[in-house]
Amino acid sequence: MNRKHFLSALATTAGLTTFPALTRLQQAAAALPLHEERLLIPPYLKPGDLIGITCPAGHITLEEIKPAIRIMESWGFKIRVGNTVNRADFSFGGTDKERQQDMQTMLDDPSIKAIMCARGGYGSARIVDQLDFSHFIQQPKWVIGFSDVTVLHCHINRLYGIATLHSKMCNSFPDDYNKAEPIVQQTISSIKDALIGQQLHYTTFSDSRNRTGSTKGILIGGNLSMIQSVLATNSEPDTIGKILFLEEVGEYLYSLDRMLNSLQRAHKLDNLAGLIIGGFNRIKPDDPGEEFGRTVYDIVMEKVKDTTYPVCFGFPVGHQKDNYALKCGIMHQLQVSKEEVQLHELRG
Repeated sequence: MNRKHFLSALATTAGLTTFPALTRLQQAAAALPLHEERLLIPPYLKPGDLIGITCPAGHITLEEIKPAIRIMESWGFKIRVGNTVNRADFSFGGTDKERQQDMQTMLDDPSIKAIMCARGGYGSARIVDQLDFSHFIQQPKWVIGFSDVTVLHCHINRLYGIATLHSKMCNSFPDDYNKAEPIVQQTISSIKDALIGQQLHYTTFSDSRNRTGSTKGILIGGNLSMIQSVLATNSEPDTIGKILFLEEVGEYLYSLDRMLNSLQRAHKLDNLAGLIIGGFNRIKPDDPGEEFGRTVYDIVMEKVKDTTYPVCFGFPVGHQKDNYALKCGIMHQLQVSKEEVQLHELRG
């Protein structure tokens, strides 16, 4: 790889047992706090499996998702385009009802083995409470996306303990994969690796400001503003004993402090196993005379100063080219040393 802070992204063949459906006992266990649940992994995909594409948030055209369709078909998968693609209700991919119905159809259809969210934006939180997951928990499938889709990751992870895939979406696929930058090829390939059941391992250069240590825990997280927005809802993440990863884009420093302060006040940072800070990109400049006077590093470390778990900065996840696939709801090991950071998916 030619990105200086990224050393390697390796995958080895998976060996974790998946499940075809949840038993009544497992369904009852879904009501437990997540740190008491068993891990539930949707079946990994095989050639010929069907991936549905839908727009739970912002709108996108069929033309814009054609590169993603071509690439996923080249992986051996079949694609079904949902009714919300090509629809628009101002910034949304259709009305709330249309987006809810399209997602519901894909959750309920047993022939669809994974749901790729076409893009982020805003809108998932407006429909998540209207979704019926009763068929989904009987026949789980991978829900894929990031940014606004963090709401779905949090909701599914907290209420049902089912793994989801945090990754790039259709609007991030290159027009020509073969001509794309290596980092773009690698991040897109990481989606395929995750979906077919390869065990994901990532190694990055260590930031001098990291707090070293080694830990294990279920990996959860996503976009900071989305996680802050679901506090005090039934989608609120249980962070006890978890490895939490966070990313954000296009915010003022004081806004980042405010959102992290909300997590701190809600005690979401108190009992983590570890904290991963991904890309905090395109930070808005302070207004003249209203300088906040703190860096992202200062803000984060102030919030976790009374804890001892490992913390790393600059992990390759977020609104950036090096946004690698991460399996939420699955046990990982995080090792932060002075030389490097390693995040390994564990098999139970």
